[in-house]
Amino acid sequence: MECLRTRGIRSDPVFRYAAQVMTSTPLEREIKLRFPTAAEARAAIIAAGATPLRGRRLQEDSLLDTADERLRQLRCVLRIRIEAGRSVLTYKGPVQASRWKLREERETIVSDGETILYVLERLGFSVWFRYQKYREEFGATDAVIALDETPIGTFVEIEGSEAAITELAIAIGRSEADYLVDSYRSLYVQYCQERGIPCGNMVFEE
Repeated sequence: MECLRTRGIRSDPVFRYAAQVMTSTPLEREIKLRFPTAAEARAAIIAAGATPLRGRRLQEDSLLDTADERLRQLRCVLRIRIEAGRSVLTYKGPVQASRWKLREERETIVSDGETILYVLERLGFSVWFRYQKYREEFGATDAVIALDETPIGTFVEIEGSEAAITELAIAIGRSEADYLVDSYRSLYVQYCQERGIPCGNMVFEE
């Protein structure tokens, strides 16, 4: 399946690094690090010299696929992310062999995520997994750092150059042994299996 191409220019400071990368390569490179609490994660990020970019807000993500699971068979992802003020449509290719999570990524900001979701459903796609998180973002040289509070715990996600990821992980107090390269879907499945509970959507209890 041909990837979705990014349109438009991103002026949001969160995307400054990503926009620079996209001009040369459409590869996403990132890791996750687990933290006991959001307060500890935030303190470690600030101590590493990162600068706040976007405040805490709820993100609601939906993964879509065809009835015959074509994208999952290809190990690809089509995602709609909806949050206050904007939505993002993202295509991700298969994960490549690397000590980081490395894969093709193409995304674009859309004005109305609910309408895009409706259009995709009319074209034969349907939502097969939903997940929520509260995210805040920080900037560092050649990297964007996300602090994610999820229904299965707190995670710090570092996306950037190889050098930036390595240096920031060390500055935050972690080593390569702490790297997580699984998606939130995979982490959620592991969480449910360890506790013997059904896997549904990874959403907060109301």
